[in-house]
Amino acid sequence: MLNFEDSFTPAATPMMPPSPLAGLEKGGLRLQPVVPSVTPLATATIAPAPAPASAARSVRADDKRVVNGQADINQLAPFKYPWAWEYFLKANRNHWTPLEINMAQDVHDYHHKLTPAERHVFENVLAYLTTSDILAMRNIGLAVMEKMSAPELQIYQARQVYEEALHTWTYQHCIETLNLDQAEIYNRYRVVPEINGKIQLANRRLERILRSDFDLTNRDNLHEFALSYLFFAAVFEGCWFYNGFSPIFALQRRGLMKGAAEQLQYIMRDEVLHCGFGMRVVRQLLQEEGLELDPDAIAAMWQECEAAETAYASFVLREPILGYSADLHIAQFRHIANRRARQIGLAEPYPGAPNVLPWLDEQVNLRKEKNFFETRVTEYQTGGALAWD
Repeated sequence: MLNFEDSFTPAATPMMPPSPLAGLEKGGLRLQPVVPSVTPLATATIAPAPAPASAARSVRADDKRVVNGQADINQLAPFKYPWAWEYFLKANRNHWTPLEINMAQDVHDYHHKLTPAERHVFENVLAYLTTSDILAMRNIGLAVMEKMSAPELQIYQARQVYEEALHTWTYQHCIETLNLDQAEIYNRYRVVPEINGKIQLANRRLERILRSDFDLTNRDNLHEFALSYLFFAAVFEGCWFYNGFSPIFALQRRGLMKGAAEQLQYIMRDEVLHCGFGMRVVRQLLQEEGLELDPDAIAAMWQECEAAETAYASFVLREPILGYSADLHIAQFRHIANRRARQIGLAEPYPGAPNVLPWLDEQVNLRKEKNFFETRVTEYQTGGALAWD
């Protein structure tokens, strides 16, 4: 579209050949007509330009790899990983924004119904999530996505980056709606050791693979990349996020903070897809590269992640709230960790850990009718058509 405010420089007027008209007079001189000479063109055969080297062979699905592939990264099909495209389509069917959810009752609940212990839980869960989703956005956008060498993988991860930004908007919307002190909430991850500990653990495990010069043709680096991506998908998103929403859902089950909880339900659906996709990529990577993850490294990962989660739960739930406690939180973390290990084909880190919160999975699978006068019926538009975990 033209912008008529832009400066415009007219094209130079082309020079015309001298006119061969005779009888021109100038200053008393008679000018002779100028007749241009024409040399006949010789007949020649012009060879066609050689085809570019990249056009020598079509891209085959077998040329693609998770990393270190040689196929054209700009050519989507043929697919080698059709499941990645299905993840992208499914993610778009769960499209939503925080403005679609009515939070008027949450304002009343927060200021007039929640106990001090419940406000402590709500605020600190929110404080952890605000930073975690930005960390997740940067990790996918800067560390993982650029290292994928199949476009169908990158396309879903581009959607994932958007969704992490959308989640951050959601937490900001909750903070603004409830009129919380933004600086105080956002800075808790820096000043509360139990929140900061989880963030620092994630930074340490992801720091090296964030580098653009991280060489994945090196087998040791490839193992580190697989282990870091496993941590991110299975623990950070698959356990810490998945289990991390449960204190708010416990309030929702008692009729409190239902708008904020509904926001987290949509986020949780996104995170289930993120987790499933990431673990599928790790399994594919291990298969293609003939990698086997070090069992000691896996055991160390679970141990330190459980320790960080235990410290976090002990702070957030220092006083149990009705229907939820730190002990329940940690027990459910172990149960979900076992599920993630099975999904990746690894031994369970906590054999026999019970499912102490069976209602947590319902938060992902829940399909409910809504009062048209209370909230928009987004279930019927998008999320209601989805199958989960």
